[in-house]
Amino acid sequence: MNRLAARLLYFVAALIGRLPWPVLLRLGDALAAWWRWRDVRESRVARINLELAYPDLLPAQRTTLHAAILRTTARQVLETIRLWTRPHAENLQLLREQHGTALMDEAIAAGRGVIIAAPHHGNWELLNQWLAWRTPLAILYRPPESEVVEHFLNLVRADHEQPGDGAHAQQERVTQVRAEGPAIRQLFKRLNDGGVVGILPDQQPKAGDGEFAPFFGVQALTMTLLGRLASRTGATVLFAWCERIDTHAERPGFALHLQAAPAAMSDPDPKVAVAALNAAVEAIARRDPAQYQWTYKRYTLRPPGSGEENPYWNR
Repeated sequence: MNRLAARLLYFVAALIGRLPWPVLLRLGDALAAWWRWRDVRESRVARINLELAYPDLLPAQRTTLHAAILRTTARQVLETIRLWTRPHAENLQLLREQHGTALMDEAIAAGRGVIIAAPHHGNWELLNQWLAWRTPLAILYRPPESEVVEHFLNLVRADHEQPGDGAHAQQERVTQVRAEGPAIRQLFKRLNDGGVVGILPDQQPKAGDGEFAPFFGVQALTMTLLGRLASRTGATVLFAWCERIDTHAERPGFALHLQAAPAAMSDPDPKVAVAALNAAVEAIARRDPAQYQWTYKRYTLRPPGSGEENPYWNR
């Protein structure tokens, strides 16, 4: 039943994904306006995060940024539905610019393994499709609570409209690895074999699975896994993101970026590694704060003994 429900959900998503780009973007703007009007979860979380991360902004400036974040986030929801349900070759035509791709070619050729750190900036689903087109890779993901949603994600992350056996070939190029203890060994093995691993580095880990480090001046529990993978395997770490350009056009355009991670991210000291990781993600997010995922509860867990409360409680 779960697989059937996932296929029905995919059918609905495919219908939405066939709408023309101008219609999808206008629907996204309408969704953002509704979020603001109803002050839904996305609106509240973004506002709290901006209060924490940008305390020096004037109220009017924060209101303007808040509106821009909701508009970008809502548009991304509709963008992603289309990206999930259209041929990947068609989607990749949205990439207007590509920067730093030689870094990945050189890292793969070196044979020491490659870790792609992909912050929640721009559209990371388009990045996933570009990476899968370029090389086989394993992607670490946190399984959703709903089995229906997990089956749905497995469907949409395969290219069902490639000619021949393209969908099967695409699935073989992307191995989804659950962010769970035993499965993590797959990542070490892949890197030791010279393979490529993709990680979203700015998700809050479970208590005990990370270290606290500043993120926009606020202590945030941060994953230590990326640093462990890098220090123990000697893999090259690259940051990658697909940033929106032509934001006022009737059809979205993106610029793909890859850049070398700071050496400190591979430091065997986890506190040093996570501090470097957060600083690098923050630098990317500051390029265009409206494109970062401020609707995520990044600061839920607080440092032990700090006396701080979860800033999202009762708000």
